[in-house]
Amino acid sequence: MSDDVELRWQDAAGASSPEVLIATGAMASPEKSVTPDIFTVANAMADAARKHAIRYFRQISDYDRKGDDSPVTVVDKCIEAELRRLVTIHFPEHSILGEEMGAWAGNDSLWVIDPIDGTKSFITGMPLFDTLIAYVERDEPLLGIIEMPALSERWIGANGTTRKNGRICKVSGCEEIEDARIYTSSPDGFGNTDDLARYNRLSKQAAIRRFGGDCYQYALLASGHCDLVVEASLMPYDYMALVPVVENAGGYISDWQGNPLTCQSDGRVIAASSNKLWQKALSELN
Repeated sequence: MSDDVELRWQDAAGASSPEVLIATGAMASPEKSVTPDIFTVANAMADAARKHAIRYFRQISDYDRKGDDSPVTVVDKCIEAELRRLVTIHFPEHSILGEEMGAWAGNDSLWVIDPIDGTKSFITGMPLFDTLIAYVERDEPLLGIIEMPALSERWIGANGTTRKNGRICKVSGCEEIEDARIYTSSPDGFGNTDDLARYNRLSKQAAIRRFGGDCYQYALLASGHCDLVVEASLMPYDYMALVPVVENAGGYISDWQGNPLTCQSDGRVIAASSNKLWQKALSELN
C-alpha cells in the first residue's frame, strides 16, 4: 500500500512491495532448514506490517466487533491483505491462514499470520502490539517472526538461532519456579475458572508475577528477560510464530500437557527458559 493510497480494505490488494531484508542464522538439519527465499519474503512481510502499522498507530481508534466480540480495525485487515499478497506473489502454491481472512488451501507449506496481535493495545495507543508471521511445513513451525512496529524491534527464530534486530539472543536458563519471572497477558484470557486456578497455583510460587504484553512476553523470554509464560484461549495465529522464536533461543514451548504446538492444539500454551523449569511448571498445571 503506497503512502498516497487512502486506507481502505479494497486498496490493500494493490499494495507495493517493500524493501527486502535477508536474515541468516545457524544452520539446522537440512530437512528442517528454512531457505533464503523464505527468509527474504518473511522479512518483506514484517517490513510491510511495520510500515503500515506505524503510519496509522495513534491515528485510528475506530474499530468493529467480530463474532467473538474481539475488536478489529481496518488496519488489521489491510495489513493481512498485504502480507497475503506477498505470499501469493512469491509462493502461489503455499497455503495461508490469517486471523482476519481465514484459510486458503494450497500445499503443505503454510504461512500463519496475525496482522496485529494486540489490537486492544493498538486502538488505545499502547505500543505493545505486534505482527506475528510463521512459516510452517507439515504442521511444524520452522520460522517465526515477532515484529514490534512501535518499538522498532524484530525477533526472528529459525535454523537454530533466534535474533533480535540481527543480534543472537538466548533464554535465561532459569530452572526453579521460585526464581522465575512469570507473565500472562491477562487473567481474562483463561477460558474457565479451573484454568485460572491452575495458573494462580503456579504463578504465586514465582519470584515475580506480571500481566500484559500479549506476544511481546514471549520475545522477552527469548531474550532472557522473563522465564515463564502461561496462557490459554489462544488461536494458531496467536502461537505458531512463537514456537521457532522460543525454541531457537534455547527455550521450551508446548501445550499444557507438554505436547508440541500445532494448528490443532487447544490454545493452552506454556513457554519456559529451561527444560527443568518447563517440567516443573507442567507438573503444577496438571
